[in-house]
Amino acid sequence: QVQLVESGGGLVQAGGSLRLSCAASGSIFRLSVLGWYRQAPGKQRELVATITSGGSTNYADSVKGRFTISRDNAKNTVGLQMNSLKPEDTAVYYCNLKPVLGRGDYWGQGTQVTVSS
Repeated sequence: QVQLVESGGGLVQAGGSLRLSCAASGSIFRLSVLGWYRQAPGKQRELVATITSGGSTNYADSVKGRFTISRDNAKNTVGLQMNSLKPEDTAVYYCNLKPVLGRGDYWGQGTQVTVSS
Protein backbone atom coordinates (compact mmCIF):
# COMPACT_ATOMS: atom_id res chain seq x y z
CA GLN A 1 0.00 0.00 0.00
CA VAL A 2 2.81 2.42 0.92
CA GLN A 3 6.49 2.26 0.03
CA LEU A 4 9.20 4.58 1.38
CA VAL A 5 12.74 4.98 0.06
CA GLU A 6 15.39 7.07 1.84
CA SER A 7 18.42 8.66 0.21
CA GLY A 8 21.14 11.19 0.98
CA GLY A 9 23.10 9.42 3.67
CA GLY A 10 26.86 9.30 3.69
CA LEU A 11 30.08 10.15 5.48
CA VAL A 12 30.70 13.68 6.71
CA GLN A 13 33.06 15.38 9.14
CA ALA A 14 31.83 16.92 12.37
CA GLY A 15 30.37 20.35 11.73
CA GLY A 16 29.27 19.45 8.24
CA SER A 17 25.83 19.09 6.72
CA LEU A 18 23.74 16.48 4.96
CA ARG A 19 20.25 16.45 3.55
CA LEU A 20 18.19 13.29 3.66
CA SER A 21 15.18 12.69 1.48
CA CYS A 22 12.41 10.11 1.57
CA ALA A 23 10.23 9.40 -1.44
CA ALA A 24 6.84 7.83 -0.82
CA SER A 25 4.46 5.95 -3.05
CA GLY A 26 0.83 5.50 -2.11
CA SER A 27 -2.44 7.37 -1.77
CA ILE A 28 -2.29 8.50 1.87
CA PHE A 29 0.72 10.82 1.89
CA ARG A 30 -1.12 14.12 2.37
CA LEU A 31 -3.12 12.98 5.40
CA SER A 32 -0.20 11.43 7.20
CA VAL A 33 2.26 12.36 9.90
CA LEU A 34 5.79 11.99 8.56
CA GLY A 35 8.85 11.41 10.65
CA TRP A 36 12.52 10.62 10.81
CA TYR A 37 13.91 8.15 13.32
CA ARG A 38 17.43 6.92 13.86
CA GLN A 39 19.15 3.94 15.39
CA ALA A 40 22.79 3.91 16.43
CA PRO A 41 24.74 0.68 17.02
CA GLY A 42 23.69 -0.89 20.31
CA LYS A 43 20.98 1.73 20.85
CA GLN A 44 17.20 1.79 20.62
CA ARG A 45 15.52 3.48 17.70
CA GLU A 46 14.66 7.06 18.63
CA LEU A 47 12.54 9.86 17.26
CA VAL A 48 14.42 12.61 15.44
CA ALA A 49 11.62 14.78 14.04
CA THR A 50 8.01 14.68 12.87
CA ILE A 51 5.85 16.88 10.69
CA THR A 52 2.05 16.84 10.40
CA SER A 53 -0.08 17.35 7.33
CA GLY A 54 -0.53 20.95 8.46
CA GLY A 55 3.20 21.55 8.78
CA SER A 56 3.53 21.41 12.55
CA THR A 57 6.94 20.07 13.56
CA ASN A 58 8.43 18.35 16.56
CA TYR A 59 12.10 17.65 17.28
CA ALA A 60 14.13 15.63 19.69
CA ASP A 61 16.03 17.85 22.11
CA SER A 62 19.32 16.48 20.82
CA VAL A 63 18.75 17.83 17.30
CA LYS A 64 16.64 20.92 17.95
CA GLY A 65 18.17 23.97 16.31
CA ARG A 66 20.38 21.87 14.05
CA PHE A 67 17.95 19.73 12.04
CA THR A 68 14.95 20.82 9.97
CA ILE A 69 12.21 18.52 8.73
CA SER A 70 10.11 19.46 5.71
CA ARG A 71 7.56 17.94 3.36
CA ASP A 72 6.57 18.42 -0.25
CA ASN A 73 3.11 17.03 -0.85
CA ALA A 74 3.32 17.65 -4.59
CA LYS A 75 6.36 15.39 -4.84
CA ASN A 76 5.43 12.98 -2.05
CA THR A 77 8.72 13.56 -0.26
CA VAL A 78 9.89 14.37 3.23
CA GLY A 79 13.31 15.86 3.86
CA LEU A 80 15.66 16.26 6.78
CA GLN A 81 18.26 19.00 6.61
CA MET A 82 21.03 18.22 9.09
CA ASN A 83 23.49 20.97 10.00
CA SER A 84 26.32 21.17 12.52
CA LEU A 85 26.55 17.41 12.58
CA LYS A 86 28.14 15.68 15.55
CA PRO A 87 29.65 12.21 15.90
CA GLU A 88 26.68 11.39 18.15
CA ASP A 89 24.42 11.78 15.11
CA THR A 90 25.95 8.68 13.54
CA ALA A 91 23.13 6.20 12.96
CA VAL A 92 20.88 4.58 10.42
CA TYR A 93 18.10 7.05 9.65
CA TYR A 94 14.61 5.77 8.87
CA CYS A 95 11.65 7.48 7.25
CA ASN A 96 8.24 6.86 8.84
CA LEU A 97 4.68 7.48 7.70
CA LYS A 98 1.58 7.27 9.92
CA PRO A 99 -1.87 7.75 8.32
CA VAL A 100 -3.98 10.19 10.33
CA LEU A 101 -7.37 8.60 9.66
CA GLY A 102 -6.46 5.00 9.00
CA ARG A 103 -4.34 2.12 10.16
CA GLY A 104 -0.74 1.36 9.46
CA ASP A 105 2.77 2.44 10.32
CA TYR A 106 5.15 2.39 7.37
CA TRP A 107 8.95 2.44 7.34
CA GLY A 108 11.70 2.86 4.79
CA GLN A 109 14.77 0.63 4.61
CA GLY A 110 17.06 3.21 6.22
CA THR A 111 20.09 5.19 5.12
CA GLN A 112 23.43 5.31 6.93
CA VAL A 113 24.77 8.61 8.26
CA THR A 114 28.31 8.58 9.62
CA VAL A 115 29.87 11.65 11.23
CA SER A 116 33.60 11.49 11.86
CA SER A 117 35.38 13.43 14.58
